[in-house]
Amino acid sequence: MNILTTSILVAISIIAIIILTSKFKLNAFIALFAASLFLAFATLPAGNTIGVLKDGFGGTMSSIGFLVILGAIIGITLDKTGGTLSIAKYILSKTGEKRSAAALGMTGFITGLPIFCDSGFIILSGLARSLGARAGLAMPFVATVLATSLYSVHCLIPPHPGALAAAGIMNANTGQLVIMGILFAIPGALAAFMWSKHMSRTCPPASATTHTQPDTETLPSPFVSFLPVFVPLLLITMKSLLPVTPGIGSKIITVAGEPVYALSAGVVLALALLTGKRRIRLNDIFKESIEKAGPILIITAAGGMFGAVIKATGTGETLGRLLSDANMGLLVPFIIAAVMKTAQGSSTVAIITAASLVSPMLPALGLHTEQGRLFATLAMGAGSMFVSHANDSYFWVISNFSGIDSRETLKVYSTSTIVMGCVVFALVWLASVFML
Repeated sequence: MNILTTSILVAISIIAIIILTSKFKLNAFIALFAASLFLAFATLPAGNTIGVLKDGFGGTMSSIGFLVILGAIIGITLDKTGGTLSIAKYILSKTGEKRSAAALGMTGFITGLPIFCDSGFIILSGLARSLGARAGLAMPFVATVLATSLYSVHCLIPPHPGALAAAGIMNANTGQLVIMGILFAIPGALAAFMWSKHMSRTCPPASATTHTQPDTETLPSPFVSFLPVFVPLLLITMKSLLPVTPGIGSKIITVAGEPVYALSAGVVLALALLTGKRRIRLNDIFKESIEKAGPILIITAAGGMFGAVIKATGTGETLGRLLSDANMGLLVPFIIAAVMKTAQGSSTVAIITAASLVSPMLPALGLHTEQGRLFATLAMGAGSMFVSHANDSYFWVISNFSGIDSRETLKVYSTSTIVMGCVVFALVWLASVFML
C-alpha cells in the first residue's frame, strides 16, 4: 500500500475518533479500539495486526500502570483524611482572605501534582464556593482559578497519565519532565489567573453558600499532608539531577528516585494520615483508588494502542521527511496536540496520539536529542491544554460543581485554557532557543 493511501487512512481514523467521541458520545475506549482495529486491518500485514495492538496496549499499561494506581491512592487518601483541605486551609492562613483566589490557585497547583484534575476540583469546589462568597469574588473567576491551576499540572507533569505516556513514547527523561513541567506550569497558571480575572470583571459576586467548613481539629497537620505530595517529586528530581557515582548514597538515590519507588514512598506517607479519628478502612481507600484509576488506565492504554498502529504504518516518518525543510520544530507537536485536544476533548488521548505521530519525526524536526525530546513533550503538553470546552468532561465538572452556566464557563474557563496553552508554548519555545 502506498504512503498516500496509508496517510489518508490514518487521517480517517483520527477523524472517526473525534466524531465518535464528540458527536455520538461513544465511550473513548470503544472509539479508540474500533479505530485501531480498522487502521491495523487496513494498513498492516494480517500476521502483524493483533501483535501490534497487543504490544501498544500492553506496553502503555506496563509503563504507566503502577504509577497511575499509586498516584490515585495518594490522591484518594489525601481526600478521605482531609489532607487536601488541610493544605488549602494552611495556604489560606498565610495569604489571608483578601488573597483567597491566589490561595485557591496555589492549593490547586500543589494538590494537583498527585491528584487528577477532575477529582481535585470536586474535592475543593465547596471550599471555592465558600471563599468566593466570603471575599465577594465572581464565581466564574474563582472556579476558573481552581480549574486551571489543577489543569496546568495535569497536562504537563507525571504521574498524570498523558504526560507519563508521552514521556515513554518520546523516550523523554521523566525526572527532567517533572522539573521543567512545574517551571512552565507556574507561568501558565498565572496567565490563566490574570485572564480569568479580566474576563469575569462584569460577573456578579458569588452568592452566600451553605457549604460547611470542616472542623479544623479533625484535619491532619499541614506538614504531614504536604509530605505525600513533595517527597515523591523530590526523590524523582534528585535522581534526575544528581550524577551517578560509585557509593551507597548514589545507589540509594538511584533506586528511591525510580518513579514506582518514589510514589510508593508517597503512598506510605499518605497512609500515615490514617490515625485516630481519621482512621478509615484501608480496603475502602484501595478499592476507590483502583476504581478511579481503572477507566483512566484503560483509555490511556487504548490511546497507546492506537499510537502503536499509527507508528507501525510509517506515517510519522513520511510526515517528518515532508516537514524536514519547513523549519517548524516545536510548532508541529504543539499543533497536532492542540488540534486533537480541541476536536475530541481528552487531553490524555490528544498527547498520546501526538506523541505517536511526532516520535518518528524527531530527527527531521531537529528534536532527536535528549533535550529535544523533552521540549517536544512539553510542547505537546501545552497543546493538550488547548482548548477545553463542551466536549471535555472536565468542562462539565467545572460548570456543574461551581453552579455556573455553560455560557459563562466557555467565556471565562475555556478562553483561559487558550491563553494558558499559548503562554506555556511560547515559554517552551523561548527556552528551547537557549537550551537546544
